[in-house]
Amino acid sequence: MGISETVLVGLALSMDAFAVTVANVFCFPDVSRRKLLLMPLLFGLFQGAMPLLGYLAGGFAAETISSYAGIVSLVILGFIGGKMMRDGALALREAKVGGIVCKRDAASLKFRSLLVQSFATSIDAFVVGVSFLAEGADIALAAPVVAATTALCCLGALFLGKRFGALLGDRAQIAGGIVLVAIGIKALFF
Repeated sequence: MGISETVLVGLALSMDAFAVTVANVFCFPDVSRRKLLLMPLLFGLFQGAMPLLGYLAGGFAAETISSYAGIVSLVILGFIGGKMMRDGALALREAKVGGIVCKRDAASLKFRSLLVQSFATSIDAFVVGVSFLAEGADIALAAPVVAATTALCCLGALFLGKRFGALLGDRAQIAGGIVLVAIGIKALFF
């Protein structure tokens, strides 16, 4: 497998992380620069580490993990997305009922949440690592390429999230939650 194919695999694997990054920026427009930069770093790290783990594990646990990957992703992302939609709906209701301008609390996007999101969006990369082994790919090249591709895509997602999050206003948290739930549903069926 050449570098161009590896970059394409990295792009495909990074789409969930890209969408979650956009959703996070939608929902937490006032998040610190440190947390903003943690997103591409953590998503890239997990997307690069999981193929390496899959490659090392070979076929040993890949079948078991891949059979439950969709369910695990749906539960994790569905829970986080559902909470975001509920919080967004409550904020909109409070803003309409009480005339209060509601802001989403940037402090509620915790490091632990970013770790869980990074893991949930990278489970499929484990199975890709097994396929790298089957194809005889150079994992020392493939894992860093996948990690860098994901990190770069997520950096782009930061800019898109900032731009479109401002356009959505208070509905951004609901939109972000819908995106996370949709990614979880996609992981379950595809």
